[in-house]
Amino acid sequence: MEKNRFPILHDFIEKTKSPIERELLNVLPSSPQSPLAIGRAMRYSVMSGGKRLRPLLLVLAHRACGGKGNTVFRVACSIELVHTFSLIHDDLPSMDDDDMRRGKPTCHKAFGEGIAVLAGDALLALAFENLASISNSRAISSETAVRLIAELAGATGAHEMMGGQAADLLHEGKKVSLPRVRRIHEQKTGALIRASLRMGGILAGASERMLARLSGYGERIGLAFQITDDILNLQSTPEKLGKAVQNDLERKKPTYPSVIGIGRSCEAVRRLTDEAKKDAKHFGKFRGHFEEMAEFVASRGN
Repeated sequence: MEKNRFPILHDFIEKTKSPIERELLNVLPSSPQSPLAIGRAMRYSVMSGGKRLRPLLLVLAHRACGGKGNTVFRVACSIELVHTFSLIHDDLPSMDDDDMRRGKPTCHKAFGEGIAVLAGDALLALAFENLASISNSRAISSETAVRLIAELAGATGAHEMMGGQAADLLHEGKKVSLPRVRRIHEQKTGALIRASLRMGGILAGASERMLARLSGYGERIGLAFQITDDILNLQSTPEKLGKAVQNDLERKKPTYPSVIGIGRSCEAVRRLTDEAKKDAKHFGKFRGHFEEMAEFVASRGN
C-alpha cells in the first residue's frame, strides 16, 4: 500500500496487521500438535500472504465503536479463517479450478484435493472453536460470544456466502439480470465483509444504530470489492494478481462486466465508493480511516 496515497490507512495497517498475524499463528495448529498434512495445509493457506482486509475491518470497526484492548485481534482471526476456508474450496477443481492463489500453488495443488477439502473444513470449524475458547477464557462474555458466533455463522451459511457461491456456479453460462448478479456478489463476497465490521461493533458493545451504519458501509465496499475483482479478472495479469485471469470469461460467470460492460462497471464502483465515503462521517475520529479504506478497495490493481 502506498503511504502517500493512503497515509491514515497505511499507519493503521502497520500497527494492526502484525498482531493479527501473531494471533493467527497462535490459533492455527502447530506442527507438533498436528503432524499430519491437514495441519500443514491449514497453515500454508492462511499464512501465504493476503491483505487481511476482513480482520483489519473488524479491528477498525471495534476501535471506531470505542473498543479497547487486544482481545479484538484474537476475534479477528476467526473471520480470516473462514475467508481462507472459502478460498481453498473456491479454488477446487469442482469449483473455479484455479492453480494459483497469492502467487503460490493453491492448496489442492500443494497437498492434493482430498487434504484441501479437509483443511478448508477444519479452518471453518476452528473459526468457531476460536470464538468459543475466547469466551471460555472469560476474555469476553458468553452473551457476546454467542452474538459473534451467530453473526459469523449467518454470513457464512446457505443464505449468504455459501449460497452465493452455489448461485455463482449454477448461473455459469446463463443469461443473468444485473439485480441477480448483484445479489450473488452481496452473498458470496459482501456478507463476510459486512460481518467483519458488525463483529467489531458487537465486540465493542455498539448500539443497533451503529451496527446498521457499519452494515451499510460494509455492503457498499463489499459490492465494490467484488465488481473490482470482476474488472481485474479481465484487465490484469497473473503476475499482478497472483492468480489466474480471464477465467471468468472462459467459464461465462455472472459478473458486472458480462452484464453491463467494463465502463459501466467502473462507474458502479465509483458510485459505491462515493456512497461509502459519505457513510464514513458516522465514524467520528475514524472517518479518515473509513474513507481511505473505501478508496483502497476500489483502487486495487491501479
